[in-house]
Amino acid sequence: MRQQPKGNAFFYLGGAITLVMTLLILVGLVWTPYSPSAMDPAAMTCPPSPAHLLGTDNFGRDIFSRVLEGAGTSFLIAVGVVAIGCAAGTLIGALCGYFGGLPDLVLTRVCDAITAFPSFLLALVIVSVMGKGASNVVLALGILFIPSFARVVRGEFARCRDLNYIRSARLMGVGNVRILFCHILPNTRSVLLPALTIGFNNAILSEASMSYLGIGVQPTQPSLGSMLSDSQTYLGSAPWYALGVGGTMVLMILGFSLLSEGLQQRSRRSG
Repeated sequence: MRQQPKGNAFFYLGGAITLVMTLLILVGLVWTPYSPSAMDPAAMTCPPSPAHLLGTDNFGRDIFSRVLEGAGTSFLIAVGVVAIGCAAGTLIGALCGYFGGLPDLVLTRVCDAITAFPSFLLALVIVSVMGKGASNVVLALGILFIPSFARVVRGEFARCRDLNYIRSARLMGVGNVRILFCHILPNTRSVLLPALTIGFNNAILSEASMSYLGIGVQPTQPSLGSMLSDSQTYLGSAPWYALGVGGTMVLMILGFSLLSEGLQQRSRRSG
């Protein structure tokens, strides 16, 4: 019997957690048990019950409904951040790795200069200049995620550009654009997929941190970071508030972390 790779445990467990959380988030985008902004003065800080699965907050709002919407907000922001970082980083890394030369040197040094500074501090500066709000958070974090994707993709393109099948394609008259995106890019998935999951994880953490500090998503739009900031005042009287929000963040991050580890182990074994 063929022995299953040990990395499968991480891959399947992380995939299962991520799938469940994603389904809940998608449901929350179109339906919640209560209106996330509906206040009920008669039900303030109520503990978890069949009527309110995660209890209510200090305004009587249903925490489960707010967690669903807040997780959806964080999820959509992470999607935007990763999309910007991956698209721009892949293009830059592909061009630098394939052609090399002076553009490779210049763009590599620019990426090194960006990564030399703490990314979260740079994000705070960018958002402070551009203004608060979800769209500015997406743009700021997306720009800061470009170097990490560019570096990963550049290494793969530099490795593949002199392989035999690429040389054969050039001899057959295949253009550079087709070689870049039809021949080499599909072969970078073994390193690009783990980078995507790690980037998604970091995007969720970064957005939550900025919203926690009050410079990310602004009221009245729920966000896991801002909700966690609000809940710390009620740790003694309503601990379920922080547990519900914090538990959701932990599960989202854990799912993507395990999935990334599983993908990396699969890549190492297949390589």
